[in-house]
Amino acid sequence: MKSKKNMLLFFLAIGIAAIGRATPLEDGKSIFMTRCAACHNVNKVLTGPALAGIEEKRSLDWIFKFVHSSQSLVKSGDKEAIEIFEQFNKIPMPDHPDLTEENIKNILAYIKSETKTGEASVAPFPKPGKKPSNAKPLSADNYGFFAAYFFSVAALISALLFAVRIKSYERNKEEEKLSAS
Repeated sequence: MKSKKNMLLFFLAIGIAAIGRATPLEDGKSIFMTRCAACHNVNKVLTGPALAGIEEKRSLDWIFKFVHSSQSLVKSGDKEAIEIFEQFNKIPMPDHPDLTEENIKNILAYIKSETKTGEASVAPFPKPGKKPSNAKPLSADNYGFFAAYFFSVAALISALLFAVRIKSYERNKEEEKLSAS
């Protein structure tokens, strides 16, 4: 009995640990959104450069150094760091010395997963202006709409008048019964 409880607790602990652990991609996305997304986008230039393909452009060691302290690289005379600093209006990137190499690798994995390839990306919905609207604006030459509208209104009025006449007929019959009695 005790061994069954111990096994249950063991598997429960493993399950909780597995649920609480984020994948490297999720971890990278979380860090990117909280630390990087204010100035960087994966595929677009914002305040900082677009980060798509950064692993092909720079070595991992250089990326680690730049993320930990971009201004240290600029001050050391690193040509690539100075070029980026100059290109983006001498706006220094904040230092992130608390990010581990594993954190940075997770961010790079997220960037790689979000990088758009050369093929055109297809949105799940049409872009405005690209697909003509199926709706036709209401105009005076839209005879079908007006005919259906007036027919519907006439049918509704006829049904109401018919209901009023039936009710009047029923009242008259009730009054005749009462006066006859």
